[in-house]
Amino acid sequence: MARALVMALAGTCVMAVALGTAGAIAQAVHSRTGLDGVPRQALAAVICLVLAVSLIVLLRRGVDHRPMSGLGLTGPAAGLRSFGLGVLVTGGSAAALLGAGTWAGWLAWGPLDAARLVEFVVVNALIAVALEAFPEELVFRGYVYDTLDQALRRWVAFLVTVVLFTFTGAGSSVVHAWVGALLGIEVPAPAFAPVGSDPVSYAVLYPIFGAVLLIARITTGSLWTSIALHLTYLTVVRTTLDGAARSAGWSATPTTPDALLLVPGFLLLTGAMFLLLGRRSRVRTASRFRRRP
Repeated sequence: MARALVMALAGTCVMAVALGTAGAIAQAVHSRTGLDGVPRQALAAVICLVLAVSLIVLLRRGVDHRPMSGLGLTGPAAGLRSFGLGVLVTGGSAAALLGAGTWAGWLAWGPLDAARLVEFVVVNALIAVALEAFPEELVFRGYVYDTLDQALRRWVAFLVTVVLFTFTGAGSSVVHAWVGALLGIEVPAPAFAPVGSDPVSYAVLYPIFGAVLLIARITTGSLWTSIALHLTYLTVVRTTLDGAARSAGWSATPTTPDALLLVPGFLLLTGAMFLLLGRRSRVRTASRFRRRP
C-alpha cells in the first residue's frame, strides 16, 4: 500500500512538472522573442505532452515494470467509440443544463460569429488535447488511479485520485515559479488556484470534475471516454461562459449568481448518465451469462 501511494504521488508530480515547466518555458520564450497567442500556447502544449507521456512511460515500464495497456488506452475501434460516447454524453448534458439556464433567464447570449467559433473550437481542441485532456487523463485516470486501485479499496483509490488531481494546479504553480526563477523571468507566486480563478469556486468545481472524469473512466473501462469528457467540458466552458474573454465567436453572460451552478450541474448530470450507462451494461452482461446453457 505504501508503495502504491508513493508511486501515485510520483505520477502527480509528473503532471505538476509537465504543466509548470511548459508554462515557464513558454513564458520565457515570449519574454525573449515576443512569441504570443496560439503559437505560445502550442509550444506549451507540446512541451507538456512530451514531458508527461515520457515520464509516465518511464514510471510504468521502467519502475513498475508493467505494460501501458493497463491504463485504459483501448484500441482504435473501441477507443473511437468510447471517445464518441464521452463527447455525446458530456455535450448532451451541457446542452440540457445550459438550455434550462437560458430558459430560466440565467444566461444572456451574445451574437454568433460562426466562422470565428469554428476556428476557435478547432484550435482550442488541438491545444487542449495536448496541454490538458490527454496528459492529465493519462496521469490521473490512467496511471495514478490504476496504481492505487491495485493496492487499495476502489472507493479509497477513487477519493485519493480526486484529491491529488485537485492539488495538481498548486504543485504546477510551484514548479512554474522554480523553473521561472532558473530562467530569469518574473512569474506569479505559487497558489492553490490558477491566476484569475476564485479559490473557493476552484475548490468546489475541481473535485467534482475529477470525480466525474473518473466515473467515466471506470464505467466504460476506457481512458478515451474521460479524455473526450475533459475536452468537451473545456470546449463548452470556453465557448460559452468564457467566450467573450477568449474571443470565441460566441458567449454567454450570467444574469444572476445562480448561473454559476450550471457548470457543476452539467458535470453532475454527466456523471449520473455514465453511472446509468455502466449499470445498464452490467445488467446486459449478467443477462447474457444467465442465458448461456
